[in-house]
Amino acid sequence: MARIDFETFENAETNGAHFVEGEILFELGMRAASGRDGAADLVAAHMYFNLADRKGYVEAAFHRQDVASQLSKAEISRALRSARDWLTRH
Repeated sequence: MARIDFETFENAETNGAHFVEGEILFELGMRAASGRDGAADLVAAHMYFNLADRKGYVEAAFHRQDVASQLSKAEISRALRSARDWLTRH
């Protein structure tokens, strides 16, 4: 399993995010959606599910749609922008 160093997250060469698999992104989405690590963050959950789907994790698309039904258009736009930014850096 890949390890992501969030202290150096901006540097794709050293943070390990380049090797992140869809399953890890999906799990991050589940954690964000459920609020396991604090308050639920549906925008972050949408972003992670979107990235997991892009990596081929089949279940992610369903969860992304479920989360999207609870978000405003502006929040969805923010989540999509965040996903694009993540892909640009990695």
